[in-house]
Amino acid sequence: MAKLLPTSILGRTGLEVTKLGFGAMEIRGVPRGRDVTEAQAEMILNSTIDSGINYIDTSIDYGLSEGFIGKFISHRRDEYLLASKCGCMITGPTVPEGPQPHVYTKENIVVGIEQSLRRMKTDYLDVVQFHGSPSRETLEENGSIETLLELKQQGKIKHLGISGTLPNLPGQIDMGVFDVMQIPYSALERQHEDLITRASDAGIGIVVRGGVAKGEPGESGVSKPDPWKTFETANLDDLLEQGESRTDFLLRFTLSHPGMHTTIVGTLNPAHMAQNAAAASKGGLANDVYAEAKKRLEAAGEISE
Repeated sequence: MAKLLPTSILGRTGLEVTKLGFGAMEIRGVPRGRDVTEAQAEMILNSTIDSGINYIDTSIDYGLSEGFIGKFISHRRDEYLLASKCGCMITGPTVPEGPQPHVYTKENIVVGIEQSLRRMKTDYLDVVQFHGSPSRETLEENGSIETLLELKQQGKIKHLGISGTLPNLPGQIDMGVFDVMQIPYSALERQHEDLITRASDAGIGIVVRGGVAKGEPGESGVSKPDPWKTFETANLDDLLEQGESRTDFLLRFTLSHPGMHTTIVGTLNPAHMAQNAAAASKGGLANDVYAEAKKRLEAAGEISE
C-alpha cells in the first residue's frame, strides 16, 4: 500500500493540500508540447488522484489539458482542488507555438474563466492565478483584481492567486490581495528562495513550480544551459541516500523549504508519478542534509536572493 502523502494548509485559504501536486502542462499536446493521446491523459489524470494527490494546476495556455480534465476526471471533482490561470488569450483546443500574450482586461478574464469552467465541467475553480507575472501597475490599470473579486462573489472562484516571478514578485506580495502565489524554485534555481519566505510569512499559500519537471530540472522559469552542472559542482551526489535519485533529492529539497505548501510536478508517465509520490511521502530532507546542501550550493555559486 502506498504511503500517504504529507499535507499542509495552503496559507490563508485554509485548504489542506498534498505537498505534491500535479502540473497539467504535460498533457497540453502539440504544437507546444509532445503528442498526447486521450488514453495517456485519462491514465495519468486518474493515476494522479489514485496516488493521493489532491491539487491539480492547469491553464488555458496548456492546450488540451483543461478539456482532458473535464472529460476524464470531472466525475471525481470532490477528490481534488483545481487551480487554473487567467489573463490568457482565448484559443481553440490547441495553443500556437511561441510565447503567449496575456491581456488582463475584464472582458478577457471573464471570458477565459467561463471557458475554463465549461471545459473542465465544474461550477467553480478553487484557485485562479494571473498568468504571466503581471506587474502591480498592469493589474491596477485594468481593474483586474476587482474583476476576480466579482467572480469570487458570484461563486465561480474561491481564491485569488498569481503566478509570479522577479522582477514583479515583490510588488505583487506587497499588494496584499493574493491568497496564493505560484513561484518558481528548485535547489538549482534559488532566485526566489527568500521571496517565498516573505510571501509565506504574509499568509500567502505557496505553490512551487519547477522543483522537478518531467524528471529533470531547468523549467522553473530561469532555465540554465546545463542545470546538472551545478548539481555536480556542488557535489550533491555525496548527500544522496542509498538508492535515491537526483530528481528525488531535488524534489525533497523543495519540500524542505519551510515556506512552501505544495509543489506541482508534471509527467505523462504513471511510473514517474509513482516515483515522485514515493519520494514526497518521505517528506523533506533531514535538517542537517538540507543545511549542508544549501551550503554546498552557495559555494558553487547557486545562492538565494
